[in-house]
Amino acid sequence: MNTPPSPPGAERADGSSVRIGALVPLTRPGWVEAGQHLLAGLELAVREVNDAGGIVGRPLELVVRDTAADPQRAAAAVDELAHLGVAALAGEYHSVVARAAAARADALGLPFLCSSAVLDALTEQPTEWVARVAPAQSHGWQIYADFLLSAGHSRIAVAAQSSVYWASGARILRDYLAPRGGTVIELDMSALATTAVCDELVDNRATALLLLVGHPEPAVSIVKSVRRDQRLAEIMIGAPAGQPEFAEWARLLGDDSAAIPFLRYLPERLSPLGARVETALRERLAAAPSFVAFEGYDTVAVLADVLRSHGTDRARIAESWPRVAVEGTRGQIQFSRTPDISVWQWAWAPVQVVDRDPAQPDRFRILHAS
Repeated sequence: MNTPPSPPGAERADGSSVRIGALVPLTRPGWVEAGQHLLAGLELAVREVNDAGGIVGRPLELVVRDTAADPQRAAAAVDELAHLGVAALAGEYHSVVARAAAARADALGLPFLCSSAVLDALTEQPTEWVARVAPAQSHGWQIYADFLLSAGHSRIAVAAQSSVYWASGARILRDYLAPRGGTVIELDMSALATTAVCDELVDNRATALLLLVGHPEPAVSIVKSVRRDQRLAEIMIGAPAGQPEFAEWARLLGDDSAAIPFLRYLPERLSPLGARVETALRERLAAAPSFVAFEGYDTVAVLADVLRSHGTDRARIAESWPRVAVEGTRGQIQFSRTPDISVWQWAWAPVQVVDRDPAQPDRFRILHAS
């Protein structure tokens, strides 16, 4: 005889698993490598929780859904996971996708701890149901803007595609740089061929070009065009959204992958916990783990702590965000209300500007840190 399912979010005392829904981009057009790293972090933390006895004796179970960078698909997955009775949601890398998931989670009363998406306005209105371990875009990108100014760049071109995320990034840079003597020149990639970008950079006397575009294309083609144009030998190419973080970038661009500064959310030196997790992630991925893998691990570490302390009732989980104090791989995680951020926010994960070393492109150099 089949046991009827418990009401969504209800406590269970029968030893069945505690389920967390995980939203991850695992197929194109999602950023698959980022999704794989995020999932590796989530899965490693779940395994360690279960090895340590689970959630008050009950195993923690990850129910994974591939968002494929599709907001509608993510919203449908939230509906499905809520119906399956998950206690909370975790994950998502793409900001526009996470925004759709957060809106649906808020409407359903389902706690969502967002791992990697940085868009400031993750929800249209303030919500009690959503928290985030990734730093907000305005925080990270202002640090990147400080790096640009300190490196002597005041005429900065941005090659931008149309999306809420890229438009938000361009606005943050423009608003921060303008009072400090910087000029942002926006190049609309819906109207420009990648080869035409070079002429625009020359005509506008830009000293830096920022890639506010998708990966691998058109980012890879733009880098190749600029690198091959002798007129632009001195220009700095930057990628604040982190495209060069992953190995695919180096595979596609070779030597051209180096010296392109990007944002990374790691401390200069990992704690003992962070170092242990790094070793385990490296084994799981058969590659150096990105900051996204650490974000995944930290997400489950927080949710496991909340579930042990407050049970699986969804409302109690959401009410616990301001009381969280969990040692993560990159510092102690606590959530607060931050001006102009609509969700509970860890303020802040460590932020670095790094690039791939031209002498050794598989090695990263820290150029600037918060």
